[in-house]
Amino acid sequence: MISFDGVSKSWGDNHVLRSLDFQVHPGEKVSIIGPSGSGKTTILRILMTLETPNEGVVRVGGKTLWDVPAGGKAKETKETRLARRDVGMVFQSFNLFPHMTALANVMEAPIKVSKVPKEQAREEALELLDMVGLREHCEKKPPKLSGGQQQRVAIARALAMKPRVLLFDEPTSALDPELIGDVLGVIRDLAHRSDMTMLMVTHEMRFAEEISDQVVMFDSGAVVEQGPPAQILKEPQHERTQRFLRAVLEH
Repeated sequence: MISFDGVSKSWGDNHVLRSLDFQVHPGEKVSIIGPSGSGKTTILRILMTLETPNEGVVRVGGKTLWDVPAGGKAKETKETRLARRDVGMVFQSFNLFPHMTALANVMEAPIKVSKVPKEQAREEALELLDMVGLREHCEKKPPKLSGGQQQRVAIARALAMKPRVLLFDEPTSALDPELIGDVLGVIRDLAHRSDMTMLMVTHEMRFAEEISDQVVMFDSGAVVEQGPPAQILKEPQHERTQRFLRAVLEH
């Protein structure tokens, strides 16, 4: 469902991704772990076309999102735009429209991008808000919602576009500790009930162990090791993974 072949990304001398080869199968739930600044979020931003690779091929659902030859320039094509429609993302900082209600936030993209009739978009948005436990808050604007509620609205908004791939960029890192559980609960239900492909950057190791088919340890723009959660989180082979997990779990 997702493939990175020889993908590199750098800003000046800062090499964020180094000839990355990385695949995610349809329906797989994959957690990416690793230190800050290792390039994890860049993977998600390239899939969202918020960043362009310097080199390499990225495909989503068999469609070419990026194809950048060495020394060439990244160009958006019709296929890029088609592939991009298959991808939804939940950001660290919610990114909701503060002047619009929760319901309007969820309805906006289906109406504007997919040309869904307004009444249908409203009905589907209410169902999604119900699913994340916020139907009764549908007329509230983001400033009137807690951080955890805002993040659950953001999940409903991402789902409104019916993506085949859903990305999560540390979805609980901006939340107070007591609000994290509700958001993780929504993601857990989604992971267990849905055949959607999910890719999550997270520091929540126990959660990664619970919902993931694969865990990928990432450092310095490359995959250090990957495998089933029990192997990577309980019996990591690589010294870099062992060191990282010690630091995270002691913290």
